[in-house]
Amino acid sequence: MSAGVPQEGTEPAAASTGVAVVIPVLGEEHALGTLLARLARQRPAEVVVVSGRSAAAAEAVCRSYGCKYVETAPNRGAQLHAGALEATAPVLWFLHADAEPARDAVELIASAVRHGAESGCFRFAFQGPSSWYKRLLARLVALRIRCGGMVYGDQGIFARRDVYLELGGFAAQPLFEEVRLVRGLRARGRFRVLPRALAVATRRWERDGWLARTLHNRWLALRYALGGEPAALAASYRATLTSGGDPEP
Repeated sequence: MSAGVPQEGTEPAAASTGVAVVIPVLGEEHALGTLLARLARQRPAEVVVVSGRSAAAAEAVCRSYGCKYVETAPNRGAQLHAGALEATAPVLWFLHADAEPARDAVELIASAVRHGAESGCFRFAFQGPSSWYKRLLARLVALRIRCGGMVYGDQGIFARRDVYLELGGFAAQPLFEEVRLVRGLRARGRFRVLPRALAVATRRWERDGWLARTLHNRWLALRYALGGEPAALAASYRATLTSGGDPEP
């Protein structure tokens, strides 16, 4: 990402870091524009947006912020890996288009790597006003991770580029594409959960119901752990949950 489009009321950007941001999208132009505006204030070394379909609107948003735009088949794992191969910076940060990163997220990643981390993620939190059930779910996610449970892509996984490539990157599958990679990163012993939260969009929980969405996510994870086929699980996900116009899981 170069200078990007100046946003009214933003603070002066810090010097560019060695962090490349990779963002997979499948029709999320509005969310993408909001995210790129936030990132423009943080000066990552580059931003690569990988669309799972031809999307003139997404391409135009990327052009306005000086980002690299790539098109691939609609498969989140393949999109993420394609973006990683397009990026040239020494550190890769994989970010969902509807995420709300902390204002110093890029520098936190760069600092963690300077101090010996090879990879990591952010704490989990929900966007919007605080509530007891949002706080409870966030604490349960934190407990799961402390007990050795999986870290998923909505926590903003980052990794040194050389380590990412050595481990083979994301699996080319539409669901649970991060599992193999995260296991490999954590096994190396230099995976860090950073102190800031990456706020996750709530629209899917609000659409499907907080309990139903959470239980279904855990059910899918259990089926995958027992050998479920990712493509079949992704199809089950789309068929089971109420349609709300979301372009991807």
